[in-house]
Amino acid sequence: MSIDVFEDHRKLLTGVAYRILGSVADAEDVVQEAWLRWAGVEHERVEDARAYLIRVTSRLAVDRLRWARSRRESYVGPWLPEPIGTTPDAAERAELADTVELALLVVLETLSPLERAVFVLREAFDLPFPEIAEVIGRSEAATRQLAKRARDHVHDRSRRFDADRGRRRDITARFLEAAAGGDLDGLIALLAQEVTLVGDGGGKARAPLRVLVGQDKVARFLASVGRPGEMDKFMASVGAQPQAELAMAVTELNGAPAAVLSAAGRVVTVVSLAISDGKIDTIYLIANPDKLGHLRPA
Repeated sequence: MSIDVFEDHRKLLTGVAYRILGSVADAEDVVQEAWLRWAGVEHERVEDARAYLIRVTSRLAVDRLRWARSRRESYVGPWLPEPIGTTPDAAERAELADTVELALLVVLETLSPLERAVFVLREAFDLPFPEIAEVIGRSEAATRQLAKRARDHVHDRSRRFDADRGRRRDITARFLEAAAGGDLDGLIALLAQEVTLVGDGGGKARAPLRVLVGQDKVARFLASVGRPGEMDKFMASVGAQPQAELAMAVTELNGAPAAVLSAAGRVVTVVSLAISDGKIDTIYLIANPDKLGHLRPA
């Protein structure tokens, strides 16, 4: 019975942990630790299994986030959240889209661990403040203040991006075609003047070590990646043979369309675009193989 109860809540707990941590591997570790805690309690004394499991998982995730952030101080280049596959089912997409998009997860990285936990539990899972207060070990008044501070911070740092899925998918497909073909003019036509490219290779795959800003600089970088010599270097950096065929597709990740590049039977790059007024405003490029192994190839 206790196993069934936990498995009934596993998807929920993984969702809580992932939103707090931005890491699939860390979220899975936290959920496994929550299972060990659950297996060791007297279940007849637990009045509300869902509330108990969310509380345990959230506390473990906050502790893991503090530890993870100390490790990220030595991370090579920018750090981006791990992408996750999401179903194109309309009902689940509506539930996921606003709280797992990469653009939001990047903003959540600027919150303190407690602020992030409060924001996730309130905004993504609509938990009541008394329950969140119990999770984080603060008074209800202090929890409400943390929620307001986190919400204001996210609002101030968030940009207004287009939500129309059809347009986003079309622009992502056009972007992928232009980048793969080294079409500089085609790329420039898609990019906003002050477009930003954030690359995460983690020191294990070729990606910019600094954020690139500006239409011309970003377009030239993207156009250069498709050149034979540069592509061979990239393929070598991700452990693939230079002659390996590179498959490209637009698929559903983090509740939105994303470009996925695969080679030798595994995903080697994910590109997620934030679009504003019909132009690409921000490009998130994830090539660190440690963050892509759980994804299915294109």
